[in-house]
Amino acid sequence: MKYLLTLTIAALLFGCTTPATNPVVITDDDEETLREFKTVLWPKAYAEQDTALLNQLLHEDFQLIDDNGDKYSKEDELAYIAEYGTSYDEFNFEITRLDIFDNGTAVVSGTGTMKGVNGAEAYITKYQSSNVLIKVEGAWKAINSHVSGVKEETFPMAGAEEE
Repeated sequence: MKYLLTLTIAALLFGCTTPATNPVVITDDDEETLREFKTVLWPKAYAEQDTALLNQLLHEDFQLIDDNGDKYSKEDELAYIAEYGTSYDEFNFEITRLDIFDNGTAVVSGTGTMKGVNGAEAYITKYQSSNVLIKVEGAWKAINSHVSGVKEETFPMAGAEEE
């Protein structure tokens, strides 16, 4: 009986304790960090085919949903930029929403604009993007990205001959 009581107390003690967790600390610098993340670092990784940088920015469980509804993993994105890189000459992302929540989650949304030249035509492509980021061990990681509303306009290059 004494043995059973000891076992019961031990089970209660171990069952009632929770593992230590590292609380998420939101700092005054997080907004600026997220702005740089979305407007500088993420585009830089794609433009320079920097898989090491993109690997740091994307969470292991990252998922991209494109404007066709197709889903891509972190591994898919790393393989894509390693093989293809980008074809635009200029990129800008205008943030229209940036919310940081106390639980270490952030939402960053806005409009991306890509400009470039394809043969005898210049083009401008615009799209909407919503991104969810989480703070893991002090670093922000993108865990989800959704792209929609992709619209491309083309313009004949000045001096290009018409067919």
